[in-house]
Amino acid sequence: MLNVHDVSVSFGGEVLFEGISFRLNPGDRVGLIGKNGAGKSTLLKLLGGEMQPGSGTISRDKGMSIGYLKQDLEFRKGITVLEEAYQAFGEIKDLERELERINTALATREDYESEGYHELMVSLSDLTHRYELIGGYQYQGETEKVLLGLGFQRSDFDKLTDTFSGGWRMRIELAKLLLQKNDLLLLDEPTNHLDIDSILWLEEFLRQFGGAVLMVSHDRMFLDQVTNRTVEISLGRIYDYPKPYSEFLTLREEIRQQQLSAQKNQQREIQQAERLIEKFRAKSTKASMAQSLIKKLDRMDRIEVDQADNQVMRVRFPISVQPGKVVLELDSVAKSYGEKSVLSGVDLLIERGSKIAFVGQNGQGKTTLARIVVGELDHKGTCKLGHNVKLGYFAQDQADHLDGNLTVLDTMLEAATETSRPKIRDILGTFLFRGDEVEKYVKVLSGGERNRLALARMLLQPFNVLVMDEPTNHLDIPSKKVLKEALQHFEGTLILVSHDRDFLQGLTNMVYEFRDEKIKPFLGDIDFYLDQRNVSDFREVEKKQPQTTMAHNAAPSQRKGKNDDYQNQKKLKSLKNRLSGVEKRIQELETEIAEIDHQLLMNYDQTISETGFFDRYQARKDQLEELMQQWEELTGAVEEAEQA
Repeated sequence: MLNVHDVSVSFGGEVLFEGISFRLNPGDRVGLIGKNGAGKSTLLKLLGGEMQPGSGTISRDKGMSIGYLKQDLEFRKGITVLEEAYQAFGEIKDLERELERINTALATREDYESEGYHELMVSLSDLTHRYELIGGYQYQGETEKVLLGLGFQRSDFDKLTDTFSGGWRMRIELAKLLLQKNDLLLLDEPTNHLDIDSILWLEEFLRQFGGAVLMVSHDRMFLDQVTNRTVEISLGRIYDYPKPYSEFLTLREEIRQQQLSAQKNQQREIQQAERLIEKFRAKSTKASMAQSLIKKLDRMDRIEVDQADNQVMRVRFPISVQPGKVVLELDSVAKSYGEKSVLSGVDLLIERGSKIAFVGQNGQGKTTLARIVVGELDHKGTCKLGHNVKLGYFAQDQADHLDGNLTVLDTMLEAATETSRPKIRDILGTFLFRGDEVEKYVKVLSGGERNRLALARMLLQPFNVLVMDEPTNHLDIPSKKVLKEALQHFEGTLILVSHDRDFLQGLTNMVYEFRDEKIKPFLGDIDFYLDQRNVSDFREVEKKQPQTTMAHNAAPSQRKGKNDDYQNQKKLKSLKNRLSGVEKRIQELETEIAEIDHQLLMNYDQTISETGFFDRYQARKDQLEELMQQWEELTGAVEEAEQA
């Protein structure tokens, strides 16, 4: 349906990618990955027809429709959420206007026998048939269903779009794309502003989507749940494998190790041939052999190893001055938005050096409390900062507040103090803005690059208490890791709002859960919190009903009888037998794979020369992966049956 052939793109003489080729087919759900600035958003613009390549071709099937969700959106003002979402149905809305015009004309005319009246009736019939054919009687229900799936309430439908934040307006645009029934969806960071329920809904929608999907995302779990193919842009090349993200990483590293091993063997062969050439060159009786070896080396295809882009930013958050023992104290803090109460009677005392995570569903007040702490929101109750406290704040939409008409360097100069001004270029260098890159305008930066710039700008002001609200949005996976290491070394007080379990692990020693206008403390790290909540990840936390509600709803009459107990025991026995069989097969496969790995190590050339070797080797690995998945599902089922 779409074919990319030998495409190259350059900006200001700098090659972004060169000679890339791939094809998209119906049913492909592709995760497009790569470091910030590698060219992911540029590739989406090329596929969406918003840019033309420097060279190469992009061909599309005739009549193919493409929906493109960008990171930066422009919205019309003065229309409601429903009206904006209805823009997905351009032909239907045009037909509605034409049908209304014809019906108005018919109502005002009385020349029922005239040719003009007859023509209007024919047009009305034709347009009504077309209206029904393209879903004119269903589109309103479909629109409401999609909006509700993306987290909107029915009470939001008639509100103006300009009253919503950028994240919610992104959801409206996403709803329009999903309603258009395009052949290809291009999605640039679709989960950045979605809560967990909306992410789960979108995952299911995309799994059922019949066309092709190409998405840029740094959400590892989302990629694993949705994609069946991964395309990586790295150092101007692409690597394309029919695997979800995590499996792609494993396979990519295995292939690279095989390339290294093959290259090493080839280098030994080349060195041996060169020694023989040098030895035989001077002997007339051996000269022909030397020439033969030279020709063999000339014809030899040199094995290349896929280059890994290991360039990462280097971040350190220095503490300014030592604050007092108590850095923050909240007493009976409450906050409402109109009639909606978000926080009520919140008390909180934070001591110097604390590392705190704010967790819970979207809309429960995490960002609201963070903004109260940094003085951005009015509220009831008291919020008192301790002695010598200097706050640093990174908002969810911090990068959106940067002036697109300034250069990277000017953006830093604008926020610098006399003390920090001489350090600007050094700071930018640690965030991978080097040389001429500091003269780039902010408006041409990718979302991840803007986030890096916003983080760099933070370091220009001194602080000892750092409040960060979803700081990993737009950051690629290596950058997330670097940011996490920097926060682990930060000696000040840290407050983190995040849904990312991997990011929070090892960062905090206290968790506050937001629910029902209150906060509940958990005196431990994020793993302790999830263990206390008896769940494995935030998805379960944010979907799960409160335990009190579930207990309240359970009636004594619902307890299981003897027959239920017997059925449960029978089911449990069956599950354990299946689990035992799977564990046995896993052990056998792991032994087989270990033996093959040993053969590769001892005699690589002979082993790989066997017909179909790599296919058999990969088949065993694929089977092992499937069995591990079965093992996880069966283990969970056994645990549930034992608790029943």
